[in-house]
Amino acid sequence: MSSANKLTLYIFIAMIVGVLAGYLVHENYPAATIKSFADNVKLLTTIFLRLVQMIIAPIVFCTLVVGIAKLGDLKTVGRVGGKAMLWFISASLISLALGLVLVTFFKPGVGVDVSNVDKTAIADLVDKSKGFSLAKFVEHVVPKSVVEAMATNEILQLVVFSIFFGIALTALGKRGETIIHAFDTLGHVMLKMVGYVMFMAPLGVFGAMASAIAKNGLGILSTFGMYVGEFYIGLLLLWLLMLLVGYFILKNRLPHLLRRIASPMAIAFNTASSEAVYPKLVEEMERFGCKDKIVSFVLPLGYSFNLDGSMMYMTFASMFIAQAYGITSITGDVWQQVVMLLVFLVTSKGIAGVPRASLVVVLATGEMFGIPKDGVALILAIDVFCDMGRTMTNVLGNSLATAAVSKWEGELEHTGHQHPHH
Repeated sequence: MSSANKLTLYIFIAMIVGVLAGYLVHENYPAATIKSFADNVKLLTTIFLRLVQMIIAPIVFCTLVVGIAKLGDLKTVGRVGGKAMLWFISASLISLALGLVLVTFFKPGVGVDVSNVDKTAIADLVDKSKGFSLAKFVEHVVPKSVVEAMATNEILQLVVFSIFFGIALTALGKRGETIIHAFDTLGHVMLKMVGYVMFMAPLGVFGAMASAIAKNGLGILSTFGMYVGEFYIGLLLLWLLMLLVGYFILKNRLPHLLRRIASPMAIAFNTASSEAVYPKLVEEMERFGCKDKIVSFVLPLGYSFNLDGSMMYMTFASMFIAQAYGITSITGDVWQQVVMLLVFLVTSKGIAGVPRASLVVVLATGEMFGIPKDGVALILAIDVFCDMGRTMTNVLGNSLATAAVSKWEGELEHTGHQHPHH
């Protein structure tokens, strides 16, 4: 059994044990004990996520700079970037539209009881979403200090800086080679660290599950079962669509790709954090046979622009709230829905690093369309279960995008074996 498969297995065991532990605590202990258990066991997840976040910025920076330097010139950077963006925008639009169609078809929000909504829970989300404006968007994209962007894990700002840096480095020609080589080595040091950090993944997963179930019990699953179930049906359709396109491009290499990304997808599902798997994903995509220069250019871009699962969730959640509150101006007006779609396409682009990002966007964008803030509190408790699915979908989408761009560039090796330098 390969180490990657072992990790996947341990993660699933940890998930089941976490659910059991959470259930036992929820059923047998008073509220105060449950709260302290949930808070303390969640520390395992916090430790794991922080360890991963600690290596995200250096990995994105090193790999992206080296990637651009290896692509060689502005023309290639533009061509690869163009292909990637074409994929990202099409995928985002399809995901948004699919969410809209499904939620209109299923109508999960109709008849939901909105009387006892817990409004305190969304206070901090509301703060984050205060007045989402063009100015805010620009601030999210353009860094004023690369150190600050690194410190706050603003992936999009880091991508902007790295692109400039990489292009400048390439322009130096011979003189830049020592730096490129140094960054390349640094990137490998970081990937080595990933291996160590991933030992913590099962513990992080256990903490996340135990905490969620201890707090809410298994009952929460049945209460919102329809909503979660219908959202997952949507994800399934989205998967089928993506895999179909993937098969069209990769042909018989597709199963191999899926085997490679099984363990990153399991971690993404259980921790509900795309960041948690970024470093591991870089490694697995290279092992699959994508050239490092493409991987390190397309993946970080995808993390900012290509969150298919989250996109679908945004339209799904907004329409669910609109249905629950009976806001006919949206549920009954197709044009309003199309406008909302396009607004989501833009507003979702600057918030890759924000946890619960989709909810923040739903809050910020919803206000423009008269969707009540309190509605988000309706779905807050089960958001974690939807978040797991959408994060896993984001990972699949980005892996497919990277493989597709590699294929189009003629840079997909057929060996898919370990690189000699690993």
